[in-house]
Amino acid sequence: MKKFFGLFVLLALALVVSACSSDSTSDSPDKSKDKGGGSAEGPVEIFSWWTGAGEEDGLLALIDLFNKLHPEIKVENAAVAGGAGTNAKAVLATRMQGNDPPSTFQVHGGEELNKSWVAADKMAPLNDLYEANGWLDKFPEALIELVSNGDNIYSVPVNVHRGNVMFYNKAVFDEHGIEVPTTLDEFFEVADKLQAAGVVPLALGDKESWEATMIFENVLAAELGRDGYLQLFAGEIDFTDERVVAAAEKFGKILDYVNEDHASRNWQDSAQLVAEGKAAMINMGDWAKGYFVNDLKLVTNQDFGYFAFPDTVGDFAVITDTFGLPKGIENVESTKQFLTVLGSVEGQDAFNPLKGSIPARIDADPSKYDDYGKDTIEDFKTAQLYPSLAHGSAASEGFVTKANQAVNIFVTQRDVKNFVEALQNAAPDM
Repeated sequence: MKKFFGLFVLLALALVVSACSSDSTSDSPDKSKDKGGGSAEGPVEIFSWWTGAGEEDGLLALIDLFNKLHPEIKVENAAVAGGAGTNAKAVLATRMQGNDPPSTFQVHGGEELNKSWVAADKMAPLNDLYEANGWLDKFPEALIELVSNGDNIYSVPVNVHRGNVMFYNKAVFDEHGIEVPTTLDEFFEVADKLQAAGVVPLALGDKESWEATMIFENVLAAELGRDGYLQLFAGEIDFTDERVVAAAEKFGKILDYVNEDHASRNWQDSAQLVAEGKAAMINMGDWAKGYFVNDLKLVTNQDFGYFAFPDTVGDFAVITDTFGLPKGIENVESTKQFLTVLGSVEGQDAFNPLKGSIPARIDADPSKYDDYGKDTIEDFKTAQLYPSLAHGSAASEGFVTKANQAVNIFVTQRDVKNFVEALQNAAPDM
């Protein structure tokens, strides 16, 4: 993790250099060019949890592009619905342990990839694919580091999501004369005003285990600062530290402003509250933008707006979806063909505008993105990055599971002492 974030300066430089480059399509995924090496063979089974709003649209657009470029290769969409990935990850674990891997599967870059599958010797390196496609200077070095272990690269990032973003209903803000809060103190003032007016300040749907953890990770970043956050998940700061305790207390105060039925809602249900004006704000990854635009037909910067989570302005909670090459599959070359399309400019620009994310490549076409996408691409160039806890980039799956459990208990009981002790007890699993 330290090495990854130490490369942030190089990331910023790479983005600036790419802005001056005119060779943005040098690796066009022409079906006549087999850059994975060898001939294509066998169907490609694409395993993911992309069945919801926006994300399914993006996946289908990517598959459609692949079908046009490689009509000779059959694609099997093996998406598993439910639990925002929880169900899919359980199915994947069973298949991987039973030596029945899919051709390629969705996995978050960082510890989820490295500690779950690379450490278990289940993944094949993709250095040859990166070199054949000229990707080493097309993906930010920081992201390549996030999908690498030692000298080997193990997956291809298809996107970058931001986790520390707040979406809000513009009509509600205008009606009540609300200014965008930039600090948590300002947020609490805004929340008090909205609550007094009968509006739910913050929508939450924590029917799954991770939604409330997203809020907590951003409060941690707000209270500790980005550097302190990194030190916490590097094991250099204890969870019993007074700053973590303060973050837990502020997290508890934020929970005073959420909808009472949060436990029966998922994130889409809670986003619906914001769309309808029953709630003012939601802290959700920018896949929510895809949901607002694609499914609810809302207009960016007209029906809804967005801002960085209070006290994290200039920071970027990074989440990246990636796909790799499991060991033991028979259709290696056809799978590499899919990974080549997924990693291409055309593939990323087909997928990300629908998903609500921004491209992982530094040479994708900003004109294909709406105002939110353009703003986020610009923010990504200069922001300080921190990895998401809720989405498996900051810590191992074992720790994330225990952290989610601790968060969910805290949401109900609001016992700060027990909360931080539970996190500290889980720390050896990070």
